[in-house]
Amino acid sequence: MSNTGTQQRSEYRLIIAALLLIVIFVSPYFILGENAHLRVHDNLDSNLAWYRVLAQSNQILGPVDANIPQIINGELQRGAFGTEFSGIVWLHVLFPPMVAYGLSQFITRLFAFIGMYLLLKKHFLSKKEWSWIRVGVSLAFALTPFWPSGMLSTLGMPLALWALLNIRAGEKSWVNWLTLTLLPFYASIVLGFFFFISAMGVLWIVDCVRGKGWNLRFLWALIYFTLIFMVVEYRLVYSFLFMDEPNSRDEYFHARLSFLRALRLSLKNYVLGHTHVMSVHGLIILPVTLFALNIVFLKKRWKQEKVFLFLHILNALLSVWYAFWFYKGWVPLTERFHFLNTFNFARYHFLRPMVIYILFALSLKILWEYKTNWKRASLLFLVAQLAVVASFNEEIVYKKKPSFQQFFAEKQFEDIKTYIGLPQDDYRVASIGLHPAIAQFNGFYTLDTYNNFYPLSYKHQFREIIVKELDKDKKLRQYFDEWGGRCYLFLDELGKHYMFKKTSKKEIKKMELNMKAFYDMGGRYIFSSLPIKNASKNHLKLEQTFDSPESAWRIYLYRVSVNE
Repeated sequence: MSNTGTQQRSEYRLIIAALLLIVIFVSPYFILGENAHLRVHDNLDSNLAWYRVLAQSNQILGPVDANIPQIINGELQRGAFGTEFSGIVWLHVLFPPMVAYGLSQFITRLFAFIGMYLLLKKHFLSKKEWSWIRVGVSLAFALTPFWPSGMLSTLGMPLALWALLNIRAGEKSWVNWLTLTLLPFYASIVLGFFFFISAMGVLWIVDCVRGKGWNLRFLWALIYFTLIFMVVEYRLVYSFLFMDEPNSRDEYFHARLSFLRALRLSLKNYVLGHTHVMSVHGLIILPVTLFALNIVFLKKRWKQEKVFLFLHILNALLSVWYAFWFYKGWVPLTERFHFLNTFNFARYHFLRPMVIYILFALSLKILWEYKTNWKRASLLFLVAQLAVVASFNEEIVYKKKPSFQQFFAEKQFEDIKTYIGLPQDDYRVASIGLHPAIAQFNGFYTLDTYNNFYPLSYKHQFREIIVKELDKDKKLRQYFDEWGGRCYLFLDELGKHYMFKKTSKKEIKKMELNMKAFYDMGGRYIFSSLPIKNASKNHLKLEQTFDSPESAWRIYLYRVSVNE
């Protein structure tokens, strides 16, 4: 009893230390505030502006057919900004942006740790002597650089799996059902849990085929979990079932890769992962898991390590599936079944972070049991992985990018607003060399935007502005025509580069935009981070140049002079 009590106290101390490290990891958001550095891609350039626009739109609780007036002439549907039942939306309503962001990071990482710890302890590494593996691997998993607005969409999977495996095993605790009830309020079904739930459905079918019975409690848990998501994501469900107006997703085309390129992408994803689900496993975890696999084969422990072997195979298959979703061999099917283009089934690879870290935990156990001199090595591997994921803190990775304050440049854009001197809803703007999210965050009504779901008619209307520039560049043309999520003023001279800081020496010399089309859509001003040398040929007049020590940009304000 004494030894057991000592082990328990030791595990409690490890857990407290892990929680303190999570607090330290997220502390820069609260200490630095708006001087903190954040991920730009699919974060500063989109979601953080969306939360503010939504909060100020008076449409948070709007009807399903409501639109957001500030973006693309009011043609953006309220559903494009997600559900009001999402916890992250209310964080951004109730708190300043950086406080909301920091709280979301803490909440996500805390429950990622709790979920992985409970999962490993209950279902994979239950012995008391593995406490350091359970806690250490759970901490490493919680510190991975997840996509911020995804919340618990991927990092919450271990918690959901813990609850579902408990129910599958016959456990009747209300905690499991509470977990399944609350998770959908801080996660997204399309950004992770659709793929998780369908994978669990396959597990239920396999159980039935293997003669384990129907397990109706497990089946009901899956149905219940799905229904809660459907209620939370009712706007998405409504748009899928009842909105038949063509949207930008209808022109999305993904099946372009040759077999060889898809094979290369499989290997790349297997080693490096994906930007939205970065598991940071290539340097430490991958060699460790492969070495543990070698030990299993040497020791012929196939039966004892069936789960370990299955997860190895699953990990590889998920990478292959991700890459070959973009294989051009899909074209005949996508032409026949349109939803195969509009829904991204490649996201089954979002299961990989959970799979990889369970594999890591099992690998450390195998190494520990292998030989006496490998015990210390396994501990060093865990410490090394913790150091690796810690180095991916946003403040470290993005320290050379603009800070939150420098990116959104609120004082500078307030000066622009004052200079124009008109109510912001009286005119429309667009940006060049800047993400439209910056103008949107600062209350301007924009003709350009970054959204995955908006009317196809608007995309075609906007295309008239940039048609000559798209004709110059095949890659830009494909990017806009076959996706169009970035409804930007693309220029051949700039390519797919959207952030030119005030230190840039670049000038725009050969721009050809249809400013008549821009003007007819309500466009009156262009915010450019670069000087436009042929502005007069594009019916633009430089009004003023704006600079601020708190901004990363120098803004050239051009007024449309089509009728002058």
